[in-house]
Amino acid sequence: MTGVTTQDAFDAYEAVRHRMPEVAPAEVTYRHADTLEDIADEFDVFLLDAFGVLNIGETAIPGTPERVKSLQAAGKRVLVVSNAAGFPHATLMEKYTRLGYDFAPRDVITSRATLLSELNGQSGLHWGLMATPSAGLRDLEGLNLTYLQDDQHAYDAVDGFLLVGSAAWTEARQAMLETALLARPRPVWVGNPDIVAPREDGFSKEPGLFAHRLADRTGVVPQFFGKPFGNIFDLAFRRLGTVDKSRVLMVGDSLHTDILGARAAGVASALISGFGFFAGHEVGPAIERAGIVPDFVVTRP
Repeated sequence: MTGVTTQDAFDAYEAVRHRMPEVAPAEVTYRHADTLEDIADEFDVFLLDAFGVLNIGETAIPGTPERVKSLQAAGKRVLVVSNAAGFPHATLMEKYTRLGYDFAPRDVITSRATLLSELNGQSGLHWGLMATPSAGLRDLEGLNLTYLQDDQHAYDAVDGFLLVGSAAWTEARQAMLETALLARPRPVWVGNPDIVAPREDGFSKEPGLFAHRLADRTGVVPQFFGKPFGNIFDLAFRRLGTVDKSRVLMVGDSLHTDILGARAAGVASALISGFGFFAGHEVGPAIERAGIVPDFVVTRP
């Protein structure tokens, strides 16, 4: 997303707050910590975002694999809770192993898995798919899918749309999608609510960006799966079983996905300030402006 600044991305999230969960206003007070080690004794379960917490693009954040191992060795339950919808689960597991992480497959909870858990009973529909063909269709084999590419007839023919990966998406394809929805409104299910994601060379455009744009232009309200929406946290708690929610901490780099989602789900949150969304920027003014207040601001995982 060449040329897009942190402020631009923040403004884009603020512009669509009306489609996000509502939380009660909170006093702008939070504690500072250098690393998660400093607050580890206060929590039994750590829910970690991926981009901006575990990795930036294809690179592990320095020291974080060791931090995760330390938490695991101390008996903490550590789960990944990520808006990663563009790649099959097995591909993600391979990536985390390559980066030096050791997570059980069950403990990696994604917006893709959340979407798929809700698609049970919808298998009879013909879906148009926003995704990168090279990523493959593992996890999606049981669905009747057509890739959305450069044929308007495909957009016109399907029963609904699944937006899971936007790396190969173009403005021309977005225009065809909006044209099809204006002509015949249909369900739009979004497997990644992120508007942007931090990568080595700046911000990438994510499916949430295009979903909010089509909502503004067509009036079709998408159904979102993933943070900040409750469905991904519901899936996480089903995986966890019985836990004391006061001992659960969501760790992320985004106010509008990680921290807002945690507050809506009723768990504590820690905003990573030194990597990811706010790297190189002061987080205090953003917290005040958004009114989305974490329990902690942590410099690095």
